Amino acid sequence: MPAYTDQEQLEKLRFPIGKFEGAEPFTPALGQAYVQDIAALPGLLRQAVQNLTDTQLDTPYRPGGWTVRQVVHHVADSHLNSYIRFKLALTEENPVIKPYEEQLWAELPDSLQEPAEVSLVMLTALHQRWVVLLKSLSDTEWLRTFTHPVSGKTTLLKAAGLYAWHGRHHLAHITNTQYSH
Repeated sequence: MPAYTDQEQLEKLRFPIGKFEGAEPFTPALGQAYVQDIAALPGLLRQAVQNLTDTQLDTPYRPGGWTVRQVVHHVADSHLNSYIRFKLALTEENPVIKPYEEQLWAELPDSLQEPAEVSLVMLTALHQRWVVLLKSLSDTEWLRTFTHPVSGKTTLLKAAGLYAWHGRHHLAHITNTQYSH
């Protein structure tokens, strides 16, 4: 096993599957791969947390990081925002979307205290609708855009890739968490 510095180890814990690298240009196969990842996430996330105790759910996935419970709620919050951004981009011409303070959302009582099941149910229903929407996109619609005030103009293809990665990223946080026994 390679020796890591503390900073390298922390980066590995923060980005267990690496940082997002969007793939363009659009191909139907690329879009469908993203849809498959998005469709699979709720079941994989449920499987990852189904046998965890409250103590394990309240374990940070890394030093200074969110707890597993917060990660589950964050995924639901984040993907809900993304779904709305997709709908805006499909019904408006390059809308400017509203960012949200994810770190602050993760500190609200619903993220700190609610059972993970609440967000798992929400995520399952959300992804069911989102996948129907994604599967309906034409080649032209995949290239529709929204503008984020900080990161700029984004195609729906890139956004789908980001959220496919986002789900795998946080799933790895949960499955890699070291629980004390």
